[in-house]
Amino acid sequence: WKLDELAISFLASGGFWVQEALLAIQEKIAGKTVLTVVEGNRRLAALVKLKELMDGKAAKSPKWRQIAALAVESPPDADLFGKIPYLLVDSRKDVDSYLGFRHVTGIEEWHPAEKAAYIAKLIDERGMSYDDVMRKIGSKTPTVRQHYIAYRLLCQMREAEVLPDNGIQDRFSVMYLSLRTPGVQKRLGINLSAVPEAARTPVPKEYENVLPDFARWVFGDEEHDRLFSDSRQVDAFGALLESDQAFDYLRRTKDARFDTARRLAGNDLPETVENVKKASEYIRLALSQAHLFKDDEKLLRAMDEFGQDAIQLMSVFNRKHAAFRKRIEETWK
Repeated sequence: WKLDELAISFLASGGFWVQEALLAIQEKIAGKTVLTVVEGNRRLAALVKLKELMDGKAAKSPKWRQIAALAVESPPDADLFGKIPYLLVDSRKDVDSYLGFRHVTGIEEWHPAEKAAYIAKLIDERGMSYDDVMRKIGSKTPTVRQHYIAYRLLCQMREAEVLPDNGIQDRFSVMYLSLRTPGVQKRLGINLSAVPEAARTPVPKEYENVLPDFARWVFGDEEHDRLFSDSRQVDAFGALLESDQAFDYLRRTKDARFDTARRLAGNDLPETVENVKKASEYIRLALSQAHLFKDDEKLLRAMDEFGQDAIQLMSVFNRKHAAFRKRIEETWK
C-alpha cells in the first residue's frame, strides 16, 4: 500500500486492526533503550504523516490536502495516535521467520522483487544456504535459488548503471521467468545451479557486455520501449536469444521489433506449419458438403477467394510446382 492509501484506510476503519500490529524490538541507541519497528514501518510512516496533518502542517500534494480535509470532516479516534498496537519480539532473527511465512508464502504475499530482496538478505546478511532459506520460509529450493540469482542479477545491472529509473518492480517477474530459458542462460552465462558464493555475481565478466542490451529488452530505457510486454512471451524471447541471427539483430538494432526477430530466428515455422494443417482440415470438412451447394452464389464467391489464395500459397513452393500441376491436371481430365 502507498502512504496516502494507508492514511485513508486509517480514517475509514478508525485505526489499526489488531492483526496488523507493528513488530518491534528493544535496542540500545546512544545509551538508551528504545523500541525499533522492524515490520510495519510503512504503516507507521502513514500514521506520522496523518498526525502532522491533524496538527495543522500544510500538505504539499493535492491528494494529501484531500486527506487533510477528510480528517477534519471525520476526525479519527484519539487512540489512533495514542495507542498503536505492537508486538515486542526478542530479536531480528525471530522476525525473519515470521516475515518469510507471511510475505513469501503466506497470506500477504510480497511482489516478486520484494520476495527476492528478502531471500537475498537472508543469504547475504544471515549467511544462510538455499536449503536454510527453504526451511525457514516454506518454499522450494529451486525457487529460492532462482529468486536469489534474479535479485543478484538486478544488483549487477544496477552497478553497471544500465537500469531505467522506473518500472523495475513491475517487470522483475518477467526477468525472473526469463532466467529459466536456455537462451537467456546462454547469452548471459548464468548458471541456475550455482551456489550462493558463485551466484553473487551471476553474469561472468566475459558476458557483461550483454547486460545493457538485456536490460533494454526487458525493461526498456528512456529512448526505447521494452522488446515485449506480455509475460507469456518470455519463452519466445528466450528462443530468440538461442538464434545467432536474431541475437545479432537485437543487439545491433536499438529499435528492434519482436516479430522481426522471430522471423530471423525461424520461430514462426511451427505456427506456419500448424496454420497449413488447419487449412487442410477445414478443406476436408468443406469437401463433405460442398457438392450439395455447388451452384450457390455465396459459395462460388468464397471459392473464388479460396482459389486465389490457394494458388498464391502453392506458388511460394517452387520445388512443388511440378507436383501441384500434375495433380491438378489428373484431377480435371
